[in-house]
Amino acid sequence: MTAGCSDPSVRPIHASTALIDGTVQHNVRIVPSADGMIASVIVGAEAGARDLRFGHVVAGAANAHSHAFHRLLRGRTHGNGGDFWQWRTAMYRAAACLDPDGYHRVATAVFAEMLTAGWTSVGEFHYVHHQTDGRPYPSENAMGEALIAAAADVSIRLTLLDTCYLHGAPNRPLAREQRRFGDGSVDAWLDRWHELRALVDRSPATPGTRPDVLVGAAIHSVRAVAPDEIARIIEALHADVPVHIHLSEQIAENTQSAEAYGMRPTAVLDRAGALSPRLSVVHATHVRVDEIALLGAAGVTAVLCPTTESDLGDGIGPARALADAGARLALGSDQNAVIDPFLETRGLEYGERLAGNRRGVLTLPMLDAARSSNGARSLGRIGGIAPGAPCDLVEVRETATTIGAEPDQVALVASAADVGTVIVGGRVVAESGLLADGRDPAELLRVAFRSVPTGSGVA
Repeated sequence: MTAGCSDPSVRPIHASTALIDGTVQHNVRIVPSADGMIASVIVGAEAGARDLRFGHVVAGAANAHSHAFHRLLRGRTHGNGGDFWQWRTAMYRAAACLDPDGYHRVATAVFAEMLTAGWTSVGEFHYVHHQTDGRPYPSENAMGEALIAAAADVSIRLTLLDTCYLHGAPNRPLAREQRRFGDGSVDAWLDRWHELRALVDRSPATPGTRPDVLVGAAIHSVRAVAPDEIARIIEALHADVPVHIHLSEQIAENTQSAEAYGMRPTAVLDRAGALSPRLSVVHATHVRVDEIALLGAAGVTAVLCPTTESDLGDGIGPARALADAGARLALGSDQNAVIDPFLETRGLEYGERLAGNRRGVLTLPMLDAARSSNGARSLGRIGGIAPGAPCDLVEVRETATTIGAEPDQVALVASAADVGTVIVGGRVVAESGLLADGRDPAELLRVAFRSVPTGSGVA
């Protein structure tokens, strides 16, 4: 038996080429341990008799920002003009049609699509907590439990970013369609959050059955949580808890914050003591030079979502400027109108090219880190291909799309359709677009859409 592998379902992996920290290495042998971590990485090695053999391998992608139920809107909101705020009305209709059973079906299908596309972990920014009238379910975290069960069903790593959402806008109560998002107060949200974390702690991950689930926290935005409430959350949560927030996605958010609080969103976070390396700011599309400096000095992660920001007409975020200031860059699929880590990766670079009229603004190692290790870190995890990291790998096949590409540039030409085998925790979990047990994400999506109540405006 190969050293490091005592479980027969966990086999060493041999790759002709592997992208490690943005650098191409040849004849790489990756040996996982029985607990699904990487025990050793050997460059220039021969394949062993039991090895899984691949051509090109990259680290599993970390999806640092997802709203799974937004997938219900794919192909239904793109053709009639409008802006983010009009799209949000359709999103509220989608949220209104969910119950725990339906949410589980939707999330299972979406997580399956993610996994087969090469996302091996996901941060689910979760705010659909309660019944449509705002009353809790008998089990207060029923909707969060549905997401946890969905991740377990398909073997994707989940960081559940349970979200505090208290106001409809600065100094305004939740609107009728937002009531199911709110807990009433920071203390009520914290009570439910601690209950959720205790629930997960009582059900630890078991190697070979499902990857681990982590509970992180999210503050929806400075529109939905007031400055003193943000400060209370930051003070109350232990320092090891990752915290995410939507930041300056829309110009109107900056305006509303300045009118209500006398300062823009980044300054609100700074005053509340929220800026630190554990914070991930999502979008950061409309931040000024001084705000970029603040975010970079604090060492935050900036999670950009290029396909969503393009689709909604949000704008192009200052990715390179944020990185130069000291922020880490990560990626998310956000509304899941597209689920493709390679498209998000090159979308990050293409936005910089369009904004600056030059190519190669972000280096290849920067792009690889944004796709993998930086996103993992923002979710409270370790990413990349190295001893001690989870053995989460993605085979990128040689296809008509990728033939001839330099291995370190594959992410700039490949798509989810080029993903072959996906490995999570040292075990094969997906292959050629299907889950390891043969389930097809397309069929899971059909089942999910049938579970959405008719007349909801979505189905």
